[in-house]
Amino acid sequence: MSSKVACKFHPDATLIEDYRAGDQICSECGLVVGDRVIDVGSEWRTFSSESGGEDKSRVGGAENTLLGSSDLSTIIGPGTGGASFSADGKAMYNNRPTVSSSDRTLMNAFRTISNMSDRINLPRTIIDRANNLFKMVSDGKNLKGRANDAIAAACLYIACRQEGVPRTFKEIVAVSTISKKEIGRCFKLILKAHDTSVDLITTGDFMSRFCGTLSLARDVQKAATCIAKKAVDLDIVPGRSPISVAAAAIYMASQASDDKRTQREIADIAGVADVTIRQSYKLLLTRATELFPQDFKFTTPIENLPQN
Repeated sequence: MSSKVACKFHPDATLIEDYRAGDQICSECGLVVGDRVIDVGSEWRTFSSESGGEDKSRVGGAENTLLGSSDLSTIIGPGTGGASFSADGKAMYNNRPTVSSSDRTLMNAFRTISNMSDRINLPRTIIDRANNLFKMVSDGKNLKGRANDAIAAACLYIACRQEGVPRTFKEIVAVSTISKKEIGRCFKLILKAHDTSVDLITTGDFMSRFCGTLSLARDVQKAATCIAKKAVDLDIVPGRSPISVAAAAIYMASQASDDKRTQREIADIAGVADVTIRQSYKLLLTRATELFPQDFKFTTPIENLPQN
């Protein structure tokens, strides 16, 4: 049986939709074929569409499936008539809290994650993953007693690692109000309690971002990437963090080119101390001839590179 709506006298005629009246009218004879047309336009007039394009606003906010109430609630407006008040003048109808405490906790955490992500320009996919991770932690109740802001920051750090765009602990700390130690504790507890895994970070995870922020030339970035990779493969920097190795490699590559950067400039971008870069750089310098790519054009020869 066909569900197509058509005029019984002119089955092939085009139907005209009158959204104001909610009718579908036959263009040939004027017969009202349907009288329950759903208006998909806005419920009220806004001025956001005057700049061009259709206004997509609808009643209520977007549904959040992570919340138990799905954001659906009813608010009773303030009464104005005599029937709205009792004999002693008290309101007959009051709004009871429509958001549970657990949902309120989630909403606050989601807002915290969104604010932190906006400050370091993280995409929506990472925010969604961090939100889902916080929801899982909240439902598991394994981190009771820990500050929700610390859990939210740890979830954002894990989400960055899982999405392949890792951020350093210092970058997360810089946009949160929680100490690095507390975020690190929550990070370890989440991995242990929820069997969540993250890939190990490598020097390549940070190289392009650090070099881009420093406005280094492409050949310098290529050389720094090669230096860091060979240093790890040859086990020249055992026990050193990938961030400090990447920073030292950038320093070495820039000093060998005409696009030089100081240890202080690199340290500010990488979030490590000058002395940390210096220690890793000294290890790289002992075997510098093995680390540079063969096609690298030296402005400063290896023997003339800074010794510390």
